[in-house]
Parts: sequence; structure tokens; C-alpha cells
Amino acid sequence: MLNGQVSHWWQQIGAQEPRPNLRGHGTFDVAIVGGGFTGLWTAYYLAKSAPELNIAIFEARHVGYGASGRNGGWLTNTITAGRERYLKTHPVQAINDFQLAMNDSVEEVIKVCETENIDADILRGGEFEVAYTPAQEHRLRAQAEADQGWEHTDVRLLEAAEAQCKISVAGTRAALWHPHAARIQPAKLVRGLAQTVERLGVKIYEDTPVRSIRPRQVDIEGGTVSAEYIVRATEGFTAQLTGHKRLWLPMNSSMIVTEPLPSSVWDELNWSQGEVLGDFAHVYMYAQRTADNRIAIGGRGVPYKYGSRTDTDGQTPQSTIDGLQDVLHRMFPQTHHAKIDHAWSGVLGVPRDWAATVGLDPMTGIGWAGGYVGTGVATTNLSGRTLRDLILGEQTALTELPWANHAVRKWEPEPLRWLATKGLYAAYGAADRSELRGRETSSPLALLADKITGKP
Repeated sequence: MLNGQVSHWWQQIGAQEPRPNLRGHGTFDVAIVGGGFTGLWTAYYLAKSAPELNIAIFEARHVGYGASGRNGGWLTNTITAGRERYLKTHPVQAINDFQLAMNDSVEEVIKVCETENIDADILRGGEFEVAYTPAQEHRLRAQAEADQGWEHTDVRLLEAAEAQCKISVAGTRAALWHPHAARIQPAKLVRGLAQTVERLGVKIYEDTPVRSIRPRQVDIEGGTVSAEYIVRATEGFTAQLTGHKRLWLPMNSSMIVTEPLPSSVWDELNWSQGEVLGDFAHVYMYAQRTADNRIAIGGRGVPYKYGSRTDTDGQTPQSTIDGLQDVLHRMFPQTHHAKIDHAWSGVLGVPRDWAATVGLDPMTGIGWAGGYVGTGVATTNLSGRTLRDLILGEQTALTELPWANHAVRKWEPEPLRWLATKGLYAAYGAADRSELRGRETSSPLALLADKITGKP
């Protein structure tokens, strides 16, 4: 079994030829810090709309090294932190518009891949979430009722028999499904986007770590870059920038992928339409059936490292691998003898209020987007289009969405940050174990953890 080495997704398509780095000084119209989905989408839409701009992307390792090349491949319409987060500050119609924009983002990614001939193994099958304990079922039904009170959600509640016919998850009591989601191979999308923006004239510098961002200036290793606009697109690695230690917490998430499974297993599972799969546990899982007939499944392992540290190549503890295997075997007993081919981990950005944000300070020229808390595959596309409008000085429907220029307070200093995160996931884990043993309502431990942390 491979462990680390960035991700199965990158191992599957092979290493790419390294791009040049930048040492010394440079001047650009737009400097984008971070070569993941946020940076690539921003560069794409700017280059298409304003080809005269001199745009450069600066990446510490290689494009897609972070969460963009390690995620579960869920292209879905989730509003980070949920629609209800914005009720105190925005009218209902604005939130409905936000949901429609997220639906459109799923379609936009698919359309761009078709237009630019990017083969990212996209299969549109919707998002399918199951409940397999009484407490999970209670939360699922409450979520269904809440979702159906909003426009553009298109959520269907499936009772056990109908749900089992869609994907046969052991012990399914009920499920939710909506059509605005697709499976993707994230590294293929990263590679295709990077090649596309280069064809449009965007320069990509790899092996070019950025140390700090200042108004109109980026400090790189061995030099400086001047730019009229700077975009911070660093997500889970934001804490490594000078002055940003407490802005977004780098939350760890881990994945495993099985060997290719035989057709007899897939016949039993009924999993054939490209649905992305989740559950209603507190420490939730996420999964997909890959284009080469594997199950890729992920969830939280060691959620946070003291001092906002991040790993290097995704090395994953055996205890986390064992935990993910337990979830895999519980949901799909047919996989009990399947070999695990690869395990890896990555970090995602978590704001203090768990809500993503995109914005631009016209006084400093610094723009930003991130804090996706694991919902970034589609949201980054909306970020890129919004940052394009902000940088070009256009007031549009996108720049008026509720998350635009949303500001949150910083995380607490250490050791409070580490203690809170460790305690949060210990409580969620204990709650899930209690519910698996038969508890019929959500554990008070989980409810208390939600209240303390502000997690939706």
C-alpha cells in the first residue's frame, strides 16, 4: 500500500514535468499566490476576459499539491457553513441567489471542461447522503425539511427501500439526494486547468514559496514580485504566510482507495451513476466510485497539528487508515477482503465561523478566497469568477452574493486552538460511537461541541 506521496489522484496520472521557478524580482498586473483550484480558476477567467493582463501564479511545490489535488472529487453545490448562516445579515432572496450561483458553478465546471477538452472523469450523478443509525436518520429528516424550505435545492427524501436501490449501503434507514453534483478526478482537473491557463498566456512558477503578502508586493524566496493586484489563494496553507497564523485553521482530512473492485461487487452495490456519497455522522465520511472502479473514501483522521503545522506529502497514520477501513466495511461489507492500494492526507482551510469568503481590498490591491472547509471543488469556480469581476472593477450579481467580503474573527492562540480542535473531534467521535450503539437522538456531546465552536 502506498502511503502519502501527495495522493492517489496524482499517482494515477503520473508526475508532470516541473515548471520553472522564479528567483529574484518580477512585475505583473496580477500575482496569484497558490496553484490550486482557486488560483487556476481566477487566472482562467481573468485571462479570458482581459487577455492583455500579465498574470502569474506562484506555487510553493507544484500545481494541485494541496487540497485541490487530494480531495474526494465532489463537485457539488454546498454553501459552506449552510444557508442559515447568512439569515441575520442578508434577506432570504440573497441566500436563494447564492444557492442558485452554487448550482450554476457545478454546471460551469462541467461546461469549461467540455469547452477546453479537459478530461477529468466527470460523471454527473448527484449527491447521495445516507443515515444508518436512528440519530442520523433524525438529523437527515430535519435536514430534508430545512432544505425543502429553500429555493434551488431540489432535494429528494428517499425512504430505505428506494435508497437501497440507488446505492446499497448496509443498514440504510433513509437518504437524501439532489442532482447538482458530479464525480471528478481532481488531479486531472488541476492539470487540465493549468495547461489551459498557460495556453492563454498565464505564467506558472512552481517551487516558488511565498513568504508574505503586502500591498502591491509579494515576498518570495530570494526576491520580490510587484503587482497591481495580488490574490491570496492558499487555503489550508494560509497560516504559513507572515501575519496569517490565526486566520484559517488548517484542518486535516484523510483518504484511502481500494483496488479496482469486480463487477460482481458493483452489481450488489447498485452504484453506477456517478453519485458522490456521504453520511450523517458527526465525523462524516465522503466517497466516490472512481472511473476505474475503486471506492475512494475519506474522513477526519488527526484533525489538527499543533501550531497550524501541515504535512509534507500526505503521510497518514495507520490508526486513521484503520478507521477509514472500518467505515468502508461497515457501509459495504462486500469490500471486506478488498485491498487498500493507497492512503493519503491533506489540509483544508477552516475559518472561525466555518464560512468561506471571497473579496478584494481596493486600497491594497489584495484579494482573497478560501476557507472552504472541504466544499471547494465547485466553490473555487465561483471564487474565480467573483475575483475576476472584483479585479476588473465590475459590480455584478456575483460580487453582491452574501459571502463577498465576508469577514470573521481570528482563531484563538495556542494552546487554546489545539485543545479546542482536539476536544471537538473527540466529542464528535464519542457521539458517533454512542449512536452506533443505538442512541436514538443526537448526543449532547456533539450538540455542545457545535455550540462552543460555532460549527453549523
